[in-house]
Amino acid sequence: MSQRMTLITSPVFISEAHLKKAGSFAALFGNDNPLCLDIGCGIGDFIVQEAKRFPNQNFIAIDIFNQGCSKTCSRIETSGLKNIRMMRIEARYLLHHYLGKDSLETLYINCPDPWPKKRHRKRRLLNEDFLNLALYCLQPGGVLNFTTDFVDYGEATGELLAADTRFSNLHATPYTHELGDYPISKYMRRFLELGQPIYFCRYAKKTGIQIDPPSLQKGFRLRWPKEDA
Repeated sequence: MSQRMTLITSPVFISEAHLKKAGSFAALFGNDNPLCLDIGCGIGDFIVQEAKRFPNQNFIAIDIFNQGCSKTCSRIETSGLKNIRMMRIEARYLLHHYLGKDSLETLYINCPDPWPKKRHRKRRLLNEDFLNLALYCLQPGGVLNFTTDFVDYGEATGELLAADTRFSNLHATPYTHELGDYPISKYMRRFLELGQPIYFCRYAKKTGIQIDPPSLQKGFRLRWPKEDA
């Protein structure tokens, strides 16, 4: 069954055409504050909590699901926060085409699709190709945050990040179940209440790292309906 599309007219919603016209996220926000990206924002409860904590940072929330984008826009508007913008766009496409070298202070990836079947795991977002792209876009000292409720994904991502010498681990172990003051989304809270732990990885890009512009595989662009152009 195809998803019913909702035309999103929220002032915090940015189409690719709008971004192209503005020329940069700094122009869209009207300032040069540090930029943070939330990949797969769901219904926006995490990003609103985080943006309240850091009012002097700009946040881009992205998702590929139309209904989630619409709900996130409503949540942002209700919050009254001015430091969040919402986009419906694929993460790798955005990073490659519109962010670029040393553009991000923080990257958030919370409970992405785990693709649990073994034959599908190559579709997971977190892999070596994605890390090359993330590291290229993160500024020196920039932080990658990753959470998942899926055991195999949490363990595999912790091992992948811990083995990458371009990152500094901000925890004592490859992953932790202690979230500290990290905001908890509605989805994460559901699993915590069931007694299922969240796997949390937090790694920072080391200084002095030289990374060539990564190539991008085909097939990641999300086409916009004519109304959104």
